[in-house]
Formats: sequence, C-alpha cells, structure tokens
Amino acid sequence: MATTVDVNGRPLNVNSAPDTPLLWVLRDELGLTGTKYGCGVAQCGACTVLVDGQAMRSCQMPVSAVGAARITTIEGLGGTHPLQEAWVKLDVPQCGYCQSGQIMSAVALLAQTPKPDDAAISAAMDGNICRCGAYQRIRAAIKEAAAGQAVQTAPAKA
Repeated sequence: MATTVDVNGRPLNVNSAPDTPLLWVLRDELGLTGTKYGCGVAQCGACTVLVDGQAMRSCQMPVSAVGAARITTIEGLGGTHPLQEAWVKLDVPQCGYCQSGQIMSAVALLAQTPKPDDAAISAAMDGNICRCGAYQRIRAAIKEAAAGQAVQTAPAKA
C-alpha cells in the first residue's frame, strides 16, 4: 500500500505494508541506514528517531501510525548539528552502533531543555543502551553542545 511519509523534510512515497515498523521502512525501503536495529522491542534506543521532535523508537512504530508527522533521522541532521560536532570533538563513539539513537535522544532533549542538568540528561537518555559504556562521554558531549551554541531544532533540508 502506497503511503507518503515526511522524512528529513522531504515527502517520500513508500510501498510497505501498514504494519511494517518505521525502522524497516527507513532502512530497507528508503536506504537511510543510520537508524540501527538493536533489540526490536523498543528497549535499547538504537532505533531512535524524532517524530515531530519527540524521540521515538522506530522498531515498534508501524509506518501506518506516522501519518503526517515529521520524521527526522540521523541523516537529517546533516553531520553539522552541534551535538554531532560535540560527539566528534569529545571522541564519544567506540563501536558507534548506538550513537545515532543516542544523538537523536539528545537532540530531543536539547530542543526541549536547552541547558539540561545531570538529572534531565539522565532522564532523557534513560533506555539508550551503550554496550561500550561511553555514558560519561555522551553526557559530556550533551553538556558541550548545550553550552557552546544554540541547538538547531529543525531537520536539515536535503
């Protein structure tokens, strides 16, 4: 069934079944492989994308539930988002697998709370699992981005 979804500021036609998880539509049909499959039950955060600015787990969201919502993936940040720059500056990733989900959760946090304290960071990032244990560098990068510049909230236009 043909559906139009707004991904990274562009309306895109997809032909997936209505119950297909958004994660697989993004990866398999649209070729946006920055969003990762981790657990498949919305517990690890690797598949996090923004849905109208809110961090959501794409592995459990059927494409039929997207409707007119604006979806932003890691690719939609353009590589120059303040959080991405802080991630590189502070050498956050080790294996890197969870990082797109971590960044997307952090983008949602900073859009809602531009200067978060440790408690706000912990609450927003809870459930984003990093098997490498880079949590302290993730927290430092969020603080770096919050302190250093105004956080961009709209996805980059492709």
